[in-house]
Amino acid sequence: MKAIVQDRYGAPDVLELTDIAAPEPGEGEVLVRVRAAAVNAADWHVMRGDPYLARLSIGLTRPRARVRGQDFAGQVESVGPDVTRFAPGDEVYGNLSWSEGAFAEYVRAPADRVAAKPARLTYEEAAALPLAGMTALQGLRDAAEVRPGQRVLINGASGGVGLFAVQLGKAFGAEVTGVCRTRNVDLVRSAGADHVIDYTEDDFTRSGRSYDVVFDLVANRSLRDLRRTLAPGGTLVLSGGGVFEGGSLIGPMGLIIRTRAASRFVRDRLIVLMTKSDGAGLAALTELAEAGKITPVVERTYPLAETPAAIRHVETEHARAKVVITV
Repeated sequence: MKAIVQDRYGAPDVLELTDIAAPEPGEGEVLVRVRAAAVNAADWHVMRGDPYLARLSIGLTRPRARVRGQDFAGQVESVGPDVTRFAPGDEVYGNLSWSEGAFAEYVRAPADRVAAKPARLTYEEAAALPLAGMTALQGLRDAAEVRPGQRVLINGASGGVGLFAVQLGKAFGAEVTGVCRTRNVDLVRSAGADHVIDYTEDDFTRSGRSYDVVFDLVANRSLRDLRRTLAPGGTLVLSGGGVFEGGSLIGPMGLIIRTRAASRFVRDRLIVLMTKSDGAGLAALTELAEAGKITPVVERTYPLAETPAAIRHVETEHARAKVVITV
């Protein structure tokens, strides 16, 4: 089968379209014919081996897993032993760990990380949903426990996670403010934001306005700046991947470390979000998507052979919404 593989760290040109053996489903697994796969910040982080400290877990000199990609949508090709929920031909979508690889014609996935594709979504839209949608859902519903009437600010509202967060914040009854740059103001407003701040013109951390929940998806402001925007006893949730700026030792982990240390000594709730991808999360996203409460927004699609260009766009261009690979 054709797949995008990586044998060393570096720029997008380290990714190559080549033939590798097609996987076979084992016990509790399904084999999916991939129709679409979404690009996430994790893909360029692993491609670059950035931040360098992350190489301790993903591979010191090159990534231990060769194929990139986590989110996918497609049709079940075959199922392994003990799989009864799916059958060949079923339309599904799902999320893998960074080490399993969805930028390929076929992917083998644990059945508990796969769900029936929402009927109202295309393959491209469904592929855009899992990781970004679960991050937004777990950040607002589980970590921040957003309630009706609360004031919620999303920093990075025009990105893949951000647009889901805007939609979910409104679905939970909050007053939502999105922060983005000029070209994305209309996009964020169309997702349902009550207020939109153009960060090229206004500094939301010095506006004097306060919020019950701040969901930071960019990691480009200091902890002091972010806390300044919180109402007394408010909640700050961090889940920022950033963009590539030439390589770093710890990258956004610096802000994460400072936040975890400070959380023990302040009244504010300071939470570092660790997204958990599982069947329960997919089921919740499916229900929300079918009800029309969230709709994935796809900025661009690229064919499988142009995956390097897709990742280059995401890592450097502050991509709007989601970028999806078609297979």
